[in-house]
Amino acid sequence: MSDSMDSPNTSQDENQVAKNGWFNRFLATVEFLGNMLPHPITLFALFCIAIILFSGVADWFGLSAIDPRPEGSAGRDPDGVIEVVSLLSAEGLQRIVTGLVTNFTSFAPLGTVLVALLGVSVAEHSGLLSAAMRGMVMGASKRLVTFMVVFAAILSNTASELGYVVLIPLAAMIFHSLGRHPLAGLAAAFAGVSGGYSANLLLGTIDPLLAGITTPAAQMIDPTYQVGAEANWYFMMISVFLIAILGTLVTEKIVEPRLGKYNPDEASEDLAQNNIAGLTDKEKSGLKWAGVSLLVVSLLLAWTIVPADGILRNPETGLVAHSPFLKGIVVFIFVTFGIPGFVYGRVVGTMKNDKDVINAMSKSMSSMGMYIVLVFFAAQFVAFFKWTNLGTILAINGAALLQALSLTGPEVFVLFILMCALVNLTLGSSSAQWAVTAPIFVPMLMLIGYAPETIQAAYRIGDSVTNLITPMMSYFGLILAVATKYKKDMGIGTLVATMLPYSLIFFVGWVVLFYLWVFVLGMPVGPGAPTYYTP
Repeated sequence: MSDSMDSPNTSQDENQVAKNGWFNRFLATVEFLGNMLPHPITLFALFCIAIILFSGVADWFGLSAIDPRPEGSAGRDPDGVIEVVSLLSAEGLQRIVTGLVTNFTSFAPLGTVLVALLGVSVAEHSGLLSAAMRGMVMGASKRLVTFMVVFAAILSNTASELGYVVLIPLAAMIFHSLGRHPLAGLAAAFAGVSGGYSANLLLGTIDPLLAGITTPAAQMIDPTYQVGAEANWYFMMISVFLIAILGTLVTEKIVEPRLGKYNPDEASEDLAQNNIAGLTDKEKSGLKWAGVSLLVVSLLLAWTIVPADGILRNPETGLVAHSPFLKGIVVFIFVTFGIPGFVYGRVVGTMKNDKDVINAMSKSMSSMGMYIVLVFFAAQFVAFFKWTNLGTILAINGAALLQALSLTGPEVFVLFILMCALVNLTLGSSSAQWAVTAPIFVPMLMLIGYAPETIQAAYRIGDSVTNLITPMMSYFGLILAVATKYKKDMGIGTLVATMLPYSLIFFVGWVVLFYLWVFVLGMPVGPGAPTYYTP
């Protein structure tokens, strides 16, 4: 009797503490600051205007820097001085007008992402990716179900919407069916999909996207430098197992005990019909034949690269590094998703002919309108930044400051990753954030001796770990909507508080792995990717 009378007041007190607590105020501040920011597209347009104006002012004041590269280096001025080039002039206006279209069409991430997406779209719309994720999670033993949920969620990043739309609701349903707290399943899947965003066993659309932004940033220092889509592949593969293990431990040791036993009365709807559809015989057959086709494709690709005389090896050195295979990796992403996707669709009946394949590709392309508009303005921003030499001058002065502060060792990456993680709280788009920060920090860290591939790998850690706790993340509202199905009074603060342990532990674990992998073991972050750069 006493318990039933005290519980309402206790609940009200807890809610009041949560409402007035420092953490809730912090979340409110993040949300307020995020809402103050304009749309990323508008943000890039404003940045372009700001660069034009600032370049004029900087040129008037004679802002310059001494080029640290040795004499005779490609792109180095004979007098060794880098000066600001004003776009607030007749010549600047002419360059803007004549370069607007080519800035857009030559922006590397545009073509590479769209080509990769064409193949992924076939696998997604045929149902292959969804069936593979369901089979992986639902086929796991009860002891391994948490690990498999996080593991499958990480792999779903190849097609980002799949994890959010399919796997996260599915994980909540699986946990509920096993008598476990459904929000623990939701949290585990959310941690894998979003917190492990940059980890994967396969290359996806994000890899060529980021590499295409890193390359022009690196070319501010070295005009011939190229960063491939495979630049972080090794580190991203080993990261899968780290995030899967950490995500499992956090779920079972911290989050699930904190949630306690689930009370169905908290649900906002009847969960009696919350049934999980297993794989049908036709879907299993489709997965089998898709696997066979993937094996055949993989063997054919191996024939071009494994033998010493493989036709896609580097024709000059005979090595895999800087080979046509790695330079054309986007084509192989297209093939390895497209062919198995079509085979699966043929078996299960979701794809019968070329028209179905074309329709799948068209649907994915039609959803890329916002991305294409974003790329247009991001491409102008990157080009303007390069034309004015502002990025190079800022990088040289920033590198000099780091050297003056003796921050040239591996510890500089801890600060860099932390900065990226904090910026991600209010600017959730991975490509938008990197397009803004890469032109400054890639040249800056190159000048103190680190390769662009290593810098990009560090950025990806910071970009991933705070996806879980920012309301600015594009799918955050969807996750909250799924959560309220099981807990009708679920709020933003409660969801973020649930995900915060993942964010903190992922940050620490990933930074430690980065340090050990790169600086202790001396392992490359990707095929042929150097760790250090000599200016």
